[in-house]
Amino acid sequence: MVVRGAQEKAPVLHTDVLDRLGSDIAHGHCPPGSVLTLAQLAERFEVSRTVIREAVRVLESLGMVESRRRVGVTVRPVHDWSVLEPRVIRWRLTGPQRDAQLHRLTELRLALEPTAARLAALKAPAPVGARLLELAATLRRLGEAGEGAGEDYLEADIEFHTLLIAASDNDMLAALRGAVTEVLAGRTHLHLTPKDPVPVSLDHHEAVARAVAEHDEDGAERHARAVVMEVWNELRDVRFTPPLDGAGAAEAGALPGGLGASAGADAGELGATVSPGAGPGGR
Repeated sequence: MVVRGAQEKAPVLHTDVLDRLGSDIAHGHCPPGSVLTLAQLAERFEVSRTVIREAVRVLESLGMVESRRRVGVTVRPVHDWSVLEPRVIRWRLTGPQRDAQLHRLTELRLALEPTAARLAALKAPAPVGARLLELAATLRRLGEAGEGAGEDYLEADIEFHTLLIAASDNDMLAALRGAVTEVLAGRTHLHLTPKDPVPVSLDHHEAVARAVAEHDEDGAERHARAVVMEVWNELRDVRFTPPLDGAGAAEAGALPGGLGASAGADAGELGATVSPGAGPGGR
């Protein structure tokens, strides 16, 4: 009985420690070059070294740390990280550099989605175009009902964009669906999406769907670019970072070995803040 409970609890502990330690590193509380020991981490998170080892293995696979016997766990430079992995994107989107992360992810989408849309218009079978039209209609209905910041809208939006990318029939482009999912979900969960999407964004989603259904390659590419440009134009001149949660930031900074100092700017240095729902109108 006790053994079974311990086995069931271990994955939860591992995931919790992984998310907390990964966030600490992604937020700059533990800058590149910092060295931690399993003993320090076990004490910090109040778990066994076995749980810490499991979390460290995942972070190693993401390129965020390197573990060496008699040295400890060393944080690696950002350029070594698997920055397109959904977990890494999620952690960075909740940190003090989230504005820069949003800009970079939007630049990625601008390079990715128009090409994917063109290929989808060329290759996608009729059911894909039909489903895109259904999803665009759902986005229109929810958006006009003032539910653009809700989970139903987010679910339809994620399916729309990931289906569009998958329909390119290019496995390399399709591998980036997780990154697009995380930026869409991250903006919603950070309260950066409006309850009332701008009508032109809904128009362009519908136009992309029609173009794919009609095999209009130029139209699909043009309107897919317009969808992302709607977001890009909003992000270009405005910062949307809401204040970091003070308690959470303080806890994240309380790392062992005096490594609590952030390598980046704190929330007060990041410029203007906005109230929930005041983010860019595009998706």
